This record gives sequence, structure tokens and C-alpha cells, in this order.
Amino acid sequence: MSDSITKLTPANLAALLCARICHDLVSPVGALGAALEVFEDDDNLDMRDDAMDLIKLSAGQASAKLQFLRLAFGAGGSAPGIVATEELKKLSLGVYGDAKATIDWQVEEDGLDKPSSRLLLNLIMLAVMAVPRGGDIVITAKCEDEQTQLKLVCTGPKARLNPSVVLTLAGGAPEEGFDGRNIQPFYSGMIAREAGGNVSAEIEEETVTFSAHIPAGEAA
Repeated sequence: MSDSITKLTPANLAALLCARICHDLVSPVGALGAALEVFEDDDNLDMRDDAMDLIKLSAGQASAKLQFLRLAFGAGGSAPGIVATEELKKLSLGVYGDAKATIDWQVEEDGLDKPSSRLLLNLIMLAVMAVPRGGDIVITAKCEDEQTQLKLVCTGPKARLNPSVVLTLAGGAPEEGFDGRNIQPFYSGMIAREAGGNVSAEIEEETVTFSAHIPAGEAA
């Protein structure tokens, strides 16, 4: 690994990833708390149906995010092996199915190994942020020549690619330091590098493209 790659201690990396997880969960969990307060107030009897709807919605969002992040940031189960493409699609649409951007799955493989699966989910997180006003995210993944190739093409009005994302994907450190948001693209690059591969991002007009190549694991 190149000396130019930023190195974080395991403790710092863990703390920053935990901060990111908390950031993603605070909204649905906070909404759950607000809805439960309605049931504790006898003056809000007429609001209880709305509160129950909010509880169902927020609980579903929190569960979907936890399942997604469990694989994106964690082991997603201790056993090595293949994650089914349908499972990756289900996890992604569970979190981003209602996002402004439409996710178009064009994945040729039935499944991907754990590093490729984790990297793909992390790139989906970045892809959604690249088209904040909506658009299309086309996802392709294929294994050939003993390599897994991932590509996410994000097209939409005001598509953007923050320079810090390009920097941290490549293993650089942002000038303002790491926090719970910019640690995620750094971690994405780390997944690729530790698997012996690489990941990059580029923007051309209103299209942002994320590409990754890593050695293929077990055959899908």
C-alpha cells in the first residue's frame, strides 16, 4: 500500500463509522420517539392514528437502514461467501426505493462476494448523494477475467461530485479532517484496496460515474 494512503487507527476508524451509522439512524429513531410521546399525552387522542402511522413508517425505515448498514459497514454475518444479487437489491431499495433518483439494476451476476457486495452498497450511498435532485442510477456488476467490475452511472440535473469524495476514495485525508460523513467514501476506497483492487469517481456534465475493479472471490 502506498505511503500516500492515509492510515487511521482501528479505534478512530471504528469511532467515525459509528458516527456515520448514528447519523443515518437519528432521523427515524427520533421520529419514533416523537410519535410515542403522542400516546403518553391524553390531550392528543385525535393524533394517535397519525402517530401510529409514523411509528410504522419510522420503524420500517430504521430496520431497513440497519440491515443495509450491517452489510455495508460490517460483516453482514460472519460466514464468508456470496451475497445474492436479489438480496443486495432488496437492501438497497429498502433504503433508497423512495429516493428522488431511480435505481436501475442491470447486474449480470447471481451474486457477489462479500468485499464486492460491501463496496457496491457503499457506492450506492455515494451515487444517491451525487444526484440530489433526482435522476437515474444505472448499476452494473460483472465478473470476468477473475475480476469483479462495478459501475454506477448517475445522471440527473445538478449532478455533483464533491472533490473530497474523489480525494477520500483514493485514500486521501480531507483538509478539514475526517467526520461521520466523509469517512464513508474513505472506507469505500479502503474496501477496494484491501481486496487488492481500486475504485474511482469522475464527473462529466450531468453524469457522475463510480467504477471499481477488485479480484473476484468465490465464483458466483
